[in-house]
Amino acid sequence: MSELNFKRKASGSGKDSSVVMFLHGYGADGGDLLGLADPLAPHLPDTVFIAPDAPDRSMANPMGFQWFPIPWIDGSTESAAAEGLMQSARVLDSFIDRVLADEGLSPDRLVLFGFSQGTMLSLHVAPRRGDEVAGIVGFSGRLMFPESLADEAISKPPVLLVHGNADDVVPFEEMEAAGAGLQGAGFKVYGHVMDGTAHGIAPDGLGVALTFIKECLAIE
Repeated sequence: MSELNFKRKASGSGKDSSVVMFLHGYGADGGDLLGLADPLAPHLPDTVFIAPDAPDRSMANPMGFQWFPIPWIDGSTESAAAEGLMQSARVLDSFIDRVLADEGLSPDRLVLFGFSQGTMLSLHVAPRRGDEVAGIVGFSGRLMFPESLADEAISKPPVLLVHGNADDVVPFEEMEAAGAGLQGAGFKVYGHVMDGTAHGIAPDGLGVALTFIKECLAIE
């Protein structure tokens, strides 16, 4: 099983008592989201930020990476996309274990922060882990295989879904669909709409995410 390359930003205080793990979107890399640590870190002084690269080079952007192929972008098959998702899920699951062991922290001190395809993977992996993470922040994504979630969910961390209502990549309607699927499976779900925002992270969305992360990690 392949190891993930990643970037790490240490906590400002040096206490390293919690982790926020950024999971990037299709065709990007870990560094794409690690920049978000700069505005977040002053409010999360004891938090380490980890940003892995997805395991495979992007079929559409060879300079970036992908968690799984996307048929309508790269011409792959639906079966290849599903297989890629499952393979990346296994790799990410092991990576989470590795990071927690390296940092000496328990799963309830980790928040997954996904964007687009990274959100899709976060919402797939975290519920199927035996040890519950502190929470999931999901920007501009969708819930994959919602029909199987209720049967396969082992843990149910709180979830924040954030989406721009002008998203031209992942339709805004996917936010409501994901919320309905998660709530139907017994998850506590919060939502925030970034008005006028396309496929990205607006300041208001990041502010809501920060508040959610602090609540999940019991940070004053």
